[in-house]
Amino acid sequence: MNEPARRPTALLVMEEERRADVYPHEVLAEVERLVHLQGPPLTRQQLDEDPGVLRQVDVLLTGWGAPVLDAAFLSHAPRLRAVLVAAGSVRHLTTPEFWARGVPIVSAAAANAVPVAEFTLAQVLLGLKQVHRIAREVASSRRFPHNPQVPGAYRSRVGLLGLGHIGRLVAAHLGRFDIEVLATDPVASPEAARQAGVRLVGIEELFATCHVVSLHAPLLPETRGTIGARLLNSLGPGATLINTARGALVDETAAARVLHARPDLTAVLDVTHPEPPAHDSPLFTLPNVVLTPHLGGALGAERHRLGELVLDELRRFIHDRPLQHVIDPARAASLA
Repeated sequence: MNEPARRPTALLVMEEERRADVYPHEVLAEVERLVHLQGPPLTRQQLDEDPGVLRQVDVLLTGWGAPVLDAAFLSHAPRLRAVLVAAGSVRHLTTPEFWARGVPIVSAAAANAVPVAEFTLAQVLLGLKQVHRIAREVASSRRFPHNPQVPGAYRSRVGLLGLGHIGRLVAAHLGRFDIEVLATDPVASPEAARQAGVRLVGIEELFATCHVVSLHAPLLPETRGTIGARLLNSLGPGATLINTARGALVDETAAARVLHARPDLTAVLDVTHPEPPAHDSPLFTLPNVVLTPHLGGALGAERHRLGELVLDELRRFIHDRPLQHVIDPARAASLA
């Protein structure tokens, strides 16, 4: 008789605070049906204290608070065959040694994109009605304006800086409205733009002609501080800037000066650099800045999607089917 196939051994390592949201009981129960769990879940700090537990691990399950996959980690994990990350970015935990090992790594960026895109859609629609600007003026004057002039969601223009997971999902949402969607993305092909339902333009046209501009670009050396005084000053009257990507895409010192001089503009900043801003940052006091602490990202039960994506990928791994959300090493450096 043939020996039954050995169930792979998996270890869950992530921060404790968000573990129950990302890997709720029903997800963990299904994980335990598929693999042998190597002990209880650990934090990165606990793993550092006893890295020997990696010796028999085939699959690393992780999320926020993931261990860095460096040479020291890999030396303790000779059997590692897959890393499944229930979070968005993997840039901070991958290393050249890890990529050289050839182990596939999965990101749940597609699942994390869902609430960010929903938050962005809400802010885009508010921006097209210039809700934040008019609310400021009503509070200041204690009067309602007569027949306010706003673009609205009819034949107006929305610009997306970046067509990654989130940018494409925002474009799909906006496709249900009578809105022209423009995008700037140096690596997006005309065919990818066509499939997303957007028109590719240069960044200058994006800022100068769109009523709302939403940032979805990765933070790379060439994108750091891209959004400065020149682009912000080119925005039309009453325009809205939305940033749910990375705070350092915006030159915040220059942005604060422009926003102070242009009270008609609104900046919705769900990310900043640093986070939170310095205690004396003008971002806290400028009336035309809407400052939120990563509300766009997955919160509470929304995080279940990330664990469910990892569970689905674990099933594929167990049954030797292609992984749907594996990161291409050639593109890893350009991802958020």
